[in-house]
Formats: sequence, C-alpha cells, structure tokens
Amino acid sequence: MFEANQLSLAIWLPIVGAIAVLATGNDQRAGLARIVALLVSIVTFLVTIPLYTAFNKTSGDLQFIEHMPWISALDINYSLGIDGIALLLILLTSFITIIVVISAWQVIQEKVAQYMAAFLIMEGLMIGVFSATDAILFYVFWEAMLIPMFLIIGIWGGPNRIYATIKFFLYTLLGSLLMLVALVYLYFKSNGSFALADLYTVKLTLTEQLWLFMAFFLAFAVKIPMFPVHTWLPDAHVEAPTGGSVVLAAIMLKMGAYGFIRFNLPITPDASHTLSGFIIVLSLIAIVYIAMVALAQTDMKKLIAYSSISHMGFVTLGLFVFNKMAFEGAVIQMISHGFISGAMFLCVGVLYDRMHTRKMSDYGGVANTMPKFAAFMMLFAMANAGLPGTSGFVGEFLVILGVFQVNAWYAIIAGTTLILGAAYTLWMYKRVIFGAVSNDNVKALKDINSREGFFLLVLTLTVLLMGLWPAPFLDTIHSSVDRVLALSAVTKL
Repeated sequence: MFEANQLSLAIWLPIVGAIAVLATGNDQRAGLARIVALLVSIVTFLVTIPLYTAFNKTSGDLQFIEHMPWISALDINYSLGIDGIALLLILLTSFITIIVVISAWQVIQEKVAQYMAAFLIMEGLMIGVFSATDAILFYVFWEAMLIPMFLIIGIWGGPNRIYATIKFFLYTLLGSLLMLVALVYLYFKSNGSFALADLYTVKLTLTEQLWLFMAFFLAFAVKIPMFPVHTWLPDAHVEAPTGGSVVLAAIMLKMGAYGFIRFNLPITPDASHTLSGFIIVLSLIAIVYIAMVALAQTDMKKLIAYSSISHMGFVTLGLFVFNKMAFEGAVIQMISHGFISGAMFLCVGVLYDRMHTRKMSDYGGVANTMPKFAAFMMLFAMANAGLPGTSGFVGEFLVILGVFQVNAWYAIIAGTTLILGAAYTLWMYKRVIFGAVSNDNVKALKDINSREGFFLLVLTLTVLLMGLWPAPFLDTIHSSVDRVLALSAVTKL
C-alpha cells in the first residue's frame, strides 16, 4: 500500500512521532513519552524492512524513487531514491534508534520527552540524507540534522558540554558552507539542475574538479572525521550523553563517507584519482597515528572515540584505492563499526550510570561483581580488535585484501591497526574488567538488569551474524558498488 512512498514514510514517521512525544507534556508523564518514543522507533524500523525485502539486489540503479516539485523556480525537487549502500545505512539508522531509546529508559530523568523527540527527529533527518537524490534536499537534511545533536549534547551533556557543542557546530558548519558553494557552482554548470543524476554528467575541467573536490572533501572529511580535522570528535563524545555518543559514532560519522560516495567520486572522478594519494596518506595516518593516540588515553570514552577515527580511516582508504573488494570492505566496515562502536559506548554508559566516572583508574575487577556485563564487553572488545567471526573482521579484512592488490605497502601499514587495535582495546578491558576488586565502589556494583541485557544481547547477535554470515550484506551492495566505481572511472575531460 505504501510502497510508492516507502522512503517518505521512513523519513517523516519518526519526525511526526517526535511531535507526538513532545505532546505528552512534562516529566510527570515521562513514562508515556518513553512508551510513545519506543513505539515510534519500532514502527519506523518495521517500515524500513520492506525496503530490504523488496530491493532488487541485481540492479545498481536507484530504487523506491519518489519525485515531486519543491521550489519550481530553481528546479529544486523533493527527490528520493536509494541503492544498496544507502539501504544498509537506513536499516542501521532505524535499528540503532531503537537501541538508543531503550538504553535511555531509566537513565534520562529530566526533559525526557524532549530527549526522546530529539533522537526521533534526528532519525528522520538522517534517513533523509541517505535517501535524497536532489543536492539541495540532501543539503537541507544534512544541515538540519546538526540541530538535534547540538541540543542533545548541549542540554544533556557533561560539564564542558557548551565548549563541545560550539566546537562541533563550528567545524561542521564551515565544511557545510563550502559544500553549498560547490553545489551552487554545479547548478550553473548543469544549466539549472540540482538533481544528482544531472550533476554526474556535467563536463568539468580538471581544475574545476579539483576545486569542487576540495570543497566537498572538507565538508565530508570533518564529518568522518579525517585527520587533521578530527579534534572535535573526542570532545563531543566525552560530553555527549550515552545515546548521543552511540548515534554520533554509529551513524553520523558514516555520513561523511557516504558523501564521498555520492558526490566526490561520481561528480569529480578525475580529481578523485588525482588526489587519491593524498586521501590514502591521510587515511593511513588516521589508522596508525590515531590508534597510537588511543593507547595514551585514560578516559574510556576518549579511547573509543579515537578508535572510531582510526577505524574510519579504513573506510576512506577502501574508497580511494578504486578496487571493488576494498570498496565493498569499506561499506561493510561502515555498517560493522556502527554496531561495534555503538555497543562499546553503551558498555561505557552502563558503567558510568553506576559510578559516574569514565576514568579507567577508577575501575578494576569489574568482572568480579558484573560477570554478565564483563562477558558482553569482552565480545565487543574482541570485535573492535577485528577478531575473526565478528563483524569487525570482515570489513577490515576485505579492505586490506583489496588494498594489497593495489599497493602492498599500503596494506602492510593499514594492517598494523590489527595489532594496535588489539593493544588499546585489550589494555582498556584489562584495566577495567580484570584483576582484584580495586575499591568499594566497584565492590558495590550490580550486574546488568534485563533492559541492559536485552540491548547488549541484540547487539551481540548482530555483531556475530555479520561476522559469521556477511553474504546478505555483501549481496546487497555488489551492484551498487559496481555502479559507483563505473561513475568514478568515467573521464570527463
């Protein structure tokens, strides 16, 4: 019945649901706000399931296309459509939102309706980013999604939340403004069209492509974030509430890589090849150097934040070596990192809710008082280190294999992250979980309750499913990756 407007339903249902959550009133009716938010997030996830079941995996073309005029004078349209890459990211978004709502059930006690509504609005806007096929519509969703995250960190964040929100906003806004300038330039070059399909066919000189590439690059590199524009991320993660950290790491970081796939590679293919060495160097620096920075952290959230930057270096590396295996590995890494990083931040949140500290030195011997939690966190730590059989292994392994076919030295350098990742992850796990009970606060800890056990179990199953049976994910993106590589290989000179 809704197949013709499936994407619109997935975008606007959580936004309308957020209004219903806000209508529940103040904190005296917080229980109702939580229930409505959970129902809306579950229904939104169910709405996205038919996108997968009805998706034609043999076609690389956009599917579930919707089109209607928006601002006719400028030929700006409400145009939607997805390929296999966008499909997996939409499913990840709707899935993680349910986890975030459940994880905040008892933790958030003030402004509950506003907190839940902010995540639902952000969910709709993020799905809009992955669905938009009009450049201005993409830009509107891209910018609008910053507002709820800004509020989430600024209202429910830690002591230095104002500093973190301003830094987050300024970094992302500057890059976004450069993207807008590039889109306006392309509008005139395409004889008045913002449709991505038209922008892909614009004839551009190499000089034009280089300037446009850098404008898009700065917008998307900040979001990933790539070295050296990564410094906002650890501050944002440390100050954000647990739910904010989960969405930031699991979904928002992937939007930068998605922007490369949708804009840089197909619109400026010659510049992408010309500057690929530059991107590869930055990616390798992120993989190795940022992993070493993670080793020096004493705050669990900061360590996981730097870990995210290192792992996202694999994504950009896989995209810019122009190898199909590496490209597919990069996309799988995006999805896998969404599950693993979200789970790691939730584990830190479970401990923080009990002891209100993220310092590793304040813990020790947690396994003695929280054995169930220790088992879950062990699995996620292993997945973060790339253990075979978990989702963390699949993407990194494909990227390394694909990169090896292009340049063995790149693969060898990238492969060091398997050592460094194990080092900083297991070092954190050992200090927090193992050993004798270090103090009375740890001694008084209670193991996870049924609510926490539920969302950790669900994430465990997804990490293992993707690690042991990656075929459904890879089959979904095969044709879409072929299409993107074909567009990025076309010479427009």
